[in-house]
Amino acid sequence: QVQLVESGGGLVQAGGSLRLSCAASGNIRSIGTMRWYRQAPGKQRDLVAAITSGGSANYADFVKGRFTITRDNAKNTVYLQMNSLKAEDTAVYFCNADISSIFGANYWGQGTQVTVSS
Repeated sequence: QVQLVESGGGLVQAGGSLRLSCAASGNIRSIGTMRWYRQAPGKQRDLVAAITSGGSANYADFVKGRFTITRDNAKNTVYLQMNSLKAEDTAVYFCNADISSIFGANYWGQGTQVTVSS
């Protein structure tokens, strides 16, 4: 079994910062691209950022310059540093990863709530 567990969400004032973490565990052979998505109430789930196993990162336009995705391959963990947060960043943030295991599949975390007060 493979699990992705997010942490680090919470309530923050506009202009503040939060750092999300997502740790993968279980029967893992290798991890490919890791991603962060977010979903606000009543809206679709949007890709926020992605990072390859080699460290190449890409961002959605709405977070460029404010959010930074990094990963620690030794710890099977991906991070999302969120700065200059805005009220519109309020959403449930989900971790997603391509993980080679017994079945080799794409996995999701359970999500962590980020609330930005204006």
